[in-house]
Amino acid sequence: MSYREYVIAAYAVFAVMLAWDYLVPKLLLRSALRAIRQRERRALAAPTPPSDAPLSRG
Repeated sequence: MSYREYVIAAYAVFAVMLAWDYLVPKLLLRSALRAIRQRERRALAAPTPPSDAPLSRG
C-alpha cells in the first residue's frame, strides 16, 4: 500500500465515522420521540373509569 492509498483510506474511515457520529444520535432521538408520542396517544385513547365509582374486584 502506498502512502497515497493509506491517506485516502484514513480519510474515508474518518468520513464514515463522522457520518456515523452525526446520524446515530439523530436516529435514536427520533425513535425515542416516536415512542413517547405513541405512549401519549395510547394514554389518551385509554378509557378512564369515572372517579366517583367504587372500586371492584370482579
